[in-house]
Amino acid sequence: MHTSPGTDCHCPTAHTVLAERSDSATVVRHGATVAKAHAPGTDPVHLQLRLTAAAGLPDTLLAPLRPAPVPLHGRLVTFWPYGTPVDPDTPEAAPWEAAAALLARLHRAPAPPGLPSMRGPAKAARAIRRLSAAGPHPAAEPVLRAWAALPAWARAEAPAPSARTLCHGDLHFGQLVRHPAETGPWLLIDVDDLGVGDPAWDLARPAAWYACGLLPTDEWSRFLSVYRGEGGPAVPSAGDPWTALDVPARALTVQTAALAVAKSAAARRPLDEVEQAVVDACARMGTTPPGLTQGCAT
Repeated sequence: MHTSPGTDCHCPTAHTVLAERSDSATVVRHGATVAKAHAPGTDPVHLQLRLTAAAGLPDTLLAPLRPAPVPLHGRLVTFWPYGTPVDPDTPEAAPWEAAAALLARLHRAPAPPGLPSMRGPAKAARAIRRLSAAGPHPAAEPVLRAWAALPAWARAEAPAPSARTLCHGDLHFGQLVRHPAETGPWLLIDVDDLGVGDPAWDLARPAAWYACGLLPTDEWSRFLSVYRGEGGPAVPSAGDPWTALDVPARALTVQTAALAVAKSAAARRPLDEVEQAVVDACARMGTTPPGLTQGCAT
């Protein structure tokens, strides 16, 4: 896939590379169109099923411009309309309510037949492999210990217990855009991890941030209240949500910490304050077994 501005193009609009990693996806914008070259080795059947699922839920997931991926230079490429992303420089305007409502709507939708498992646990396991490959680091031990204490399904070593809910698999604010750009409603993007599984995984990242002290109570409460109000099935409609969220929140804390330590080792720099907070949470998790409540990371 060509990613340099203007390559093989005879119109005045330049390409803009939105994301690029050799072992993951490359995302390029050209005017109102976004092309995504998926990671090498992406399963074409699974990707097709995920595209079909997105096309069937246009009020929840950004619909692809083409119904099937296109092979190009050894990668599978999909095409999408451009949407306006969340502005990372204005965290006070983060669309917590919109994200919660979208997740509840996604989780209530029937999963299309044949859709593969949601890839959230697989991404957590990949983060642990990346940590292990980074070499010795003083912060690695509590992260690996917390990982070993998780149940097999959260480590992608067994199916999620009786969970057949349609899930996004990698929910964060980089996965929301407005479409039409600027004026349209918020929609979820990125179908690479879409599949069936435990819907609590989609709430686990904000739950982990809250449990680690990185997300204010007000924002967490707004997110959880809207999700419950919209009939989201991941947590009980009332009462303690941590009975459902504890294990996924621990797993996302470990995933975040593993990536932080791996990046720190690669750059030969100390952990920053946020990175240290999630590593410290992993250390505390080592003293409280999974299955408890919010004490997972506080």
